[in-house]
Amino acid sequence: MTVRPGYKQTEVGTIPVDWKVSTLGALAEISSGTTPARALHERYYKNGSIAWVKTLDLNNSEIQGTSECVTEAALNETSLKRYPIGTVLVAMYGGFQQIGRTGILRLPATVNQALSAIRTNIGELVPEYLHATLNYQVSYWKTVASSSRKDPNITSQDIRSFPIAYPDASEQRAIATALNDVDALLSGLERLIAKKRDLKQATMQQLLTGQTRLPGFHGKWAVKRLGDIGFTYGGLTGKTKADFGNGSGQYITFMNVMSNVVIDCSDFERVQITPTESQNRVMRGDLLFNGSSETPEEVAMCALLMVDMPNLFLNSFCFGFRIRDPVQADGLFLAYYIRSREGRELMKSLAQGSTRYNLSKGALLDALLQLPSYSEQVAIAAVFSDMDAELSALEARRDKTRALKQAMMQKLLTGKTRLVPTGDANA
Repeated sequence: MTVRPGYKQTEVGTIPVDWKVSTLGALAEISSGTTPARALHERYYKNGSIAWVKTLDLNNSEIQGTSECVTEAALNETSLKRYPIGTVLVAMYGGFQQIGRTGILRLPATVNQALSAIRTNIGELVPEYLHATLNYQVSYWKTVASSSRKDPNITSQDIRSFPIAYPDASEQRAIATALNDVDALLSGLERLIAKKRDLKQATMQQLLTGQTRLPGFHGKWAVKRLGDIGFTYGGLTGKTKADFGNGSGQYITFMNVMSNVVIDCSDFERVQITPTESQNRVMRGDLLFNGSSETPEEVAMCALLMVDMPNLFLNSFCFGFRIRDPVQADGLFLAYYIRSREGRELMKSLAQGSTRYNLSKGALLDALLQLPSYSEQVAIAAVFSDMDAELSALEARRDKTRALKQAMMQKLLTGKTRLVPTGDANA
């Protein structure tokens, strides 16, 4: 394998010639946390003021606060240590979904026994650079994890043996600053998305209950029975496993109904339908419902098909609702309404069951809704649709920014792109 000028081949891959490779144990002090006895809750936890970090507090980012605190007594009477700002934390337990999760302290804190606390020699290894490297190489832990416990875990020795490539401290800081700038952009986008979602929920509460009316609309809302607006039909019947995954027919999956206000037409799956079969086709304007769920809150989630699709059917765990007169009720308004707080409470009140909850077609048809005029329904639905479009655009921007960060990490943390003058080693 030919290595280009200015680079060298090492056990961690190709890196610049002026970078070093070492193990984390040689560059940092590593220790595990403690969980004070829960039996002494009054003494060790109640009214505690000292931040205590658990695995669930790790967000692969900065830790500004914790969900639980411990008392001074816990700090004085147990092996708990208070770690300084800049300490990097790594989760050791919790299965593949948790091990390797990280955080970097932005306040002094104690940590529980499932975490390792890493305090670096800052002159050699900058904490923010280490944190970025651990996030970039999170898949590494799967290669060393032990399955001797119920869930895979890593040990303090695994963390000490972690191999790391690193430039001098000034370049580490430059890399960490560049990645931190992208993190700040991501955090800003996340906050904006959360704000827009909250605004949408508040707007739905106001408009879908008539507390706030759009300009130009007046008059009382009418109480209507769903069965007077349309009728229900069932999903696929008589199919076997061999019928799915191929064929000229397409069907709408259970998760497509559960996850979307408007059906995602890029997410259909194939099903074999013979010419002699009697199956219910899904038509444009149909509302689709899941008939059962593990919780009453998720029974009869509603999604609307907004396009004409030939040879389209519905999975057998859902049922459809077809509006008889298109100017009597707007399907998009109904989909938003049934997914709103008021709609969820209504569907929850109709659900039956104990371990699994079901909603019959008959119960749905007997449901009473307060509806404005058709034109006001359309106007309200348009407001929510515009809000969803704005949210989708922000989420797409966030996802692109995440992808950009991953690309930056791949370049910067391997030395393929340099942020300091390096002569021939510049990429």
